Amino acid sequence: MIAELRTYKIEELDEESLRAINEPEVIAQLEKYLAEYEGCFSKLQARYFQGFEKGILSQLERKSLEPIALHYMGERQVRGLQQFFSRSRGWDEGLQESYQKQLAEQLADDEGFMSLDESCFIKKGDASAGVGRQYCGRLGKIDNCQSGVFTSYASQKGYGLLNARLYLPQDWFGEGHAERRKQCQIPEGISFRTKNDIAREMVAEVMQQGRFPVKYLGCDAAFGSDHGFLDALPGGLTYFAAVRESEHIFVTMPEVTVPQNLPGKRGGRFKHPRASFGPVSVKTIASDDSTPWTRVILAEGTKGPIVTEVKGIRCYSARKVNQHLLPHEEIWLYIRRYDDGKPRYFLSDAPSDTDINLLNRLATMRWSIEQCFEECKSYLGMTNYETRSYAAWHRHMLLVMVAHLFTIVFRNILKKRRFISQCLWQNISSQLVC
Repeated sequence: MIAELRTYKIEELDEESLRAINEPEVIAQLEKYLAEYEGCFSKLQARYFQGFEKGILSQLERKSLEPIALHYMGERQVRGLQQFFSRSRGWDEGLQESYQKQLAEQLADDEGFMSLDESCFIKKGDASAGVGRQYCGRLGKIDNCQSGVFTSYASQKGYGLLNARLYLPQDWFGEGHAERRKQCQIPEGISFRTKNDIAREMVAEVMQQGRFPVKYLGCDAAFGSDHGFLDALPGGLTYFAAVRESEHIFVTMPEVTVPQNLPGKRGGRFKHPRASFGPVSVKTIASDDSTPWTRVILAEGTKGPIVTEVKGIRCYSARKVNQHLLPHEEIWLYIRRYDDGKPRYFLSDAPSDTDINLLNRLATMRWSIEQCFEECKSYLGMTNYETRSYAAWHRHMLLVMVAHLFTIVFRNILKKRRFISQCLWQNISSQLVC
């Protein structure tokens, strides 16, 4: 377990702090942390919960149900742990509530940043809920997989996953999938929703609960290029959204009028407004030398400063109205050139007086959800599940999030300890000088 904690990219801690980690302390802190969830379970359920959490925080090569049960509970409990995921009742909602409460205690901040992203899980068979041939971002092509929509939260205190929802492709709601829906225990009341519909619902839930203050929202191009999605976001959110290179913007505000018929021309009269000039693609701005690239340091990484080139201009978004692109609202276009030389494009409805340094900071915070995926998939067995039902998928993701939160809690303990040590040393040093 110590080795697992040391593999995380804890940029705030030095090697001395990491070497100070000892096994008894980790176990004691984990027991204390898991005890906070005891009220969500019966006595037997709590045993399976704690065994599974220890398993995915361990150094087991494969962190699926059988090896975890064999290592931590014994051979007779393999079936019991499987039943805990597939058939036990009464703990999902309470655990989700308790988890988010503890996550908020660790991370909630008035400058909170919520991220949206999807993540795919490659599957070989066809018996799991929502599995099918669909685009897999991990592979960059269509393959047999499951796909989930995730939300995360980040602040100056750290980052963590908020929630996860399994996406069910539209063909799963046809008559030909009726038996599969039954076998995978798909709830009767669920109907087809796009990933963007699911994401919109997840954002609304976080805002309505009010547990996590959210000032900024980040998302990838699948959501950011959906104008309906951006326009439907709750008020009070400032978005920082990736868009595709084909996204169009107006560099300046055009005149919008209904054109007049030219004298002597026959035909119907113009009915709808049009812009006096057309928009341009964001790709055009990237190659326009009149808007120079600026070299900036985005953040301090584990291997040194993260240096990149960016462009930021104030412009106007475009929306299609009656088959014509018209200006919508004043926004920021932020372009970042990555190490491979390719630019990535982002739009933000941040105010006009926003400092470019804030956009630089939002660009780094947007990747907090990718960091969550990296840690959960590489170290906490997020991809190692072998469950098939709809409920079991969500339970697995939630339990992985609970384990991930422990790493956040432990990091914060070490950071506080380091801070106290520095303060004590400064105090002693000042007294010696006097």
